[in-house]
Amino acid sequence: MRSCEEFIKENKLFKGGEIIGVGCSGGSDSLALLHYLAKHQEKFDIEVVAVHVDHQIRENSWYDADFVKDMAKQLGVRFYKFRVDVPKLAKEKNKGIEESARDARYGVFKTLISKGVVDKIALAHHMQDQAETILMHIFRGAGLAGAKGMEPVSNKIYIRPMLNTSKNEILDYLAENHLDYCEDYTNEDNSYNRNFVRNVILKEATSRWPNAVASIVNFGKAVKEDDAYINKQVYDDAVIVEGKAVKIPASYFLYDMAVVSRIIFKALKSIGVTKDIERKHLYAIEELAMKGENGTKLSLPNDILAVKEYDYLTIYNKEKEVVSFEAEFKCGEFAVPNLGKLVVKRVKDFDGQEGLLLDFRKVPKDAKWRFRQEGDVFSKFGGGTKKLKSYLIDKKVPARLRDNIPVLASGNEVYAIAGIEISDKVKVEGVTTAYLVTIKK
Repeated sequence: MRSCEEFIKENKLFKGGEIIGVGCSGGSDSLALLHYLAKHQEKFDIEVVAVHVDHQIRENSWYDADFVKDMAKQLGVRFYKFRVDVPKLAKEKNKGIEESARDARYGVFKTLISKGVVDKIALAHHMQDQAETILMHIFRGAGLAGAKGMEPVSNKIYIRPMLNTSKNEILDYLAENHLDYCEDYTNEDNSYNRNFVRNVILKEATSRWPNAVASIVNFGKAVKEDDAYINKQVYDDAVIVEGKAVKIPASYFLYDMAVVSRIIFKALKSIGVTKDIERKHLYAIEELAMKGENGTKLSLPNDILAVKEYDYLTIYNKEKEVVSFEAEFKCGEFAVPNLGKLVVKRVKDFDGQEGLLLDFRKVPKDAKWRFRQEGDVFSKFGGGTKKLKSYLIDKKVPARLRDNIPVLASGNEVYAIAGIEISDKVKVEGVTTAYLVTIKK
């Protein structure tokens, strides 16, 4: 497969000495890739291992696993087999079979990489797969980012050596090397989206336009070039990433939609969201940023929530991690989940000190650091008592952050809010030493 070799070199898919796991189902494409890379290990200076994931969708799926095992033995490469009950997984997660099977495979791949068994995973996607992917992304409402299709390298660990190889070239390679492969009858089931695109749409298209696959792939390459150029023009330095949340200045939504959409996609990617966001979602986010009142929320796919927060549009995961925090009131450094470190130290020179100064002598002995609770009250510096929730709203602290701010409290009386303010009841008055409270990110 000459095109495969050229593509590998052009995109520098391998580094000398790497262990490459080849995801092999036993079908024509993955078997050809396994055979080709195994036969050229010395040329590419790599070690190849075969990885098979049995999805247990078919009753005879064990046969495919044994077939790949025998092929690996013939090629003299290591073999790893994994079994995942995808139908059960799909039911538990309320997802489709296609998506659940993909999740299962990539879960296995990530485990192999995290444990150092392999350095990269080679996937057998080829030109027709690329054309199918581009069409599916377009049908789902993707913009240029989706219409460019799959990349030769994803997340630095998934590589696609045959992305520029045609299906006919793969079949010719199998015939020349007298290689058998497994036929998966589910490939003919057009209830699966990809099969419908392959067996119905592309089949009809290529019957009228024989070069349809190549034309779609070339369109994807042109889109990729245009998208790369536009992305270079995007200014997003003021976007703030805070763990699982990302804050986009509302002023950014004054740009043209071509720029706004890229800022949103990049922001989503920074919190791990890379799929299921369509054009309709982008326009809804833009409308929320431009016209929404403070606190207005918008639910998005994958448990993502967009919220208008004063001068920002914040996107974050709705599923909150249940965390707890408690620490004694004394000098030292204390790790605070999702925040950083709470630092408390004794100081004598108050001038130029950044942080909260409080008179530790005025703090009740049973006071401790914790997260806020229902019923907490706070005496503002300068006088006046308010519910802690109301005070934080007045200080324009976003709702998603309020539960992760340490407060110094005795019962429901709050004496300090880390990083924000101290109570009037513990203010420093004519003393020579005090406690300085700061937050380290």
